[in-house]
Amino acid sequence: MKGTIPHDQWCKDGAAKVMILPATPGTGVIAGGSMRAVLEAAGVHDVLAKSLGSANPHNVVKATFKALAMLREPVTIAKTRNLGLKKVFQG
Repeated sequence: MKGTIPHDQWCKDGAAKVMILPATPGTGVIAGGSMRAVLEAAGVHDVLAKSLGSANPHNVVKATFKALAMLREPVTIAKTRNLGLKKVFQG
């Protein structure tokens, strides 16, 4: 999972809604306009992203930052749920 995000993330800020999905290595940053700039600056190399709702770049950037800030690592999720890392990935 290097270069991508650990899980799907949906976020809303104002009227802007963003969807960010992990992608396989080599996919690249599939996002438009201001989302692409934020994701590339954050160091994400492989991701699928879509802006829904408002097209106002200011709100889209804020929603993208908020979505990236809400991401959690698999190890953190495993500790929170008192599960092994293998169980988190296999369900």
